[in-house]
Amino acid sequence: MTDLVPTSSQPVRKGLPFRIVLEPRLEQPAKWFPVAVSFGAVVIALIIGGIVLAIAGGDPFRSYAAIGRAAFGSIGVFSDTIVKATPLILVGLACSVAFRMRLWNIGAEGQFFLGAFGASAVVLIPLLPAGTPAWIFIPAMMIAGIACGALWGFIPGFLKARFNVNEIISTLMMNYIAVAWNNFFIFTVWSESGFQMSRMFPKTAWLPRLADFSKQIPAFRGLTTHLGLIIALLAAVVVWFILYRSRWGYEIRLIGDNPKAASYAGINIQRNIILVMMLSGGLAGLAGMSEITGVVHRLQGAISPGYGFTGIIIAWLAKLNPFAVVIVSILFGALILAGREIQPSGIPKMIQGILLVCLIASDFFLRYRVRIVRNEEA
Repeated sequence: MTDLVPTSSQPVRKGLPFRIVLEPRLEQPAKWFPVAVSFGAVVIALIIGGIVLAIAGGDPFRSYAAIGRAAFGSIGVFSDTIVKATPLILVGLACSVAFRMRLWNIGAEGQFFLGAFGASAVVLIPLLPAGTPAWIFIPAMMIAGIACGALWGFIPGFLKARFNVNEIISTLMMNYIAVAWNNFFIFTVWSESGFQMSRMFPKTAWLPRLADFSKQIPAFRGLTTHLGLIIALLAAVVVWFILYRSRWGYEIRLIGDNPKAASYAGINIQRNIILVMMLSGGLAGLAGMSEITGVVHRLQGAISPGYGFTGIIIAWLAKLNPFAVVIVSILFGALILAGREIQPSGIPKMIQGILLVCLIASDFFLRYRVRIVRNEEA
């Protein structure tokens, strides 16, 4: 009978001298680590984007330099970048609030459109006469925009809290309803002479721009940055205070981290689901209000190049930090603005897409520790 045990004369197959081991992180990583991971993801995304550009026959360095000049090349274009960043700050905050409680609000785009509709209704119904002073017009339009956005957030929030309806599906589907709702009024009820837009708002319903003060300060001539920036920055401070300095914020964070512990502590999870979705929708609605009163000055269909969806990327890249949302929004505002100057115009959108993929992939390193272990000699 033959012995199947190999003799010493038979060669032993050896693999690599090391192996990669993945270990779940049992402890929270240091505060700097998520920032470093996000920065690394951005660098890798830019490298991948550069490789794609090179394969397509372009020059990655010249392309990135052109994007930088188109967004930051002068005080005038930087002002335009800030205009693009203003609604992004608000929708980024909207997504951050919901995501912090692990509510996946994909409906900021629809809430943005409903906020624009609510603000427009103040002028176009009209709820206030055309001669109303700006100090009444602007707050009234803000309240209407926030209220309509909050209503559009309440519906999926109620469905989630009461019937456990998946908020990803409900908020996503409500985007299409919001756009169709706006289009009905734009094309019929409020159409100006049959065109696909409403009549122009009175100037007292416009957010003041820096250029409006150019007589007093000549350096402001031609600068398009408007009061919406101040509103967005104040919103960032308010959201930070709610999340990190209030009892409600503690409840939001606890529900997001451990819903079972929150329920055991007596926190009303269903009520918080509804309130957080309303707050998220209200912020996105305020973004819609700032865009039509600060930039467009009328209700029309093409008021968003995807601000609501870009807000998802911004919230993720900012790690749900309200102040980081401001910085990231400026960078993405630069990409949107550069899309008008760079040919083909899809390059900035391609970079956004690569960034999103890299950021999602980088989250792996926040959950797992990668170790290289040397194999022992047989």
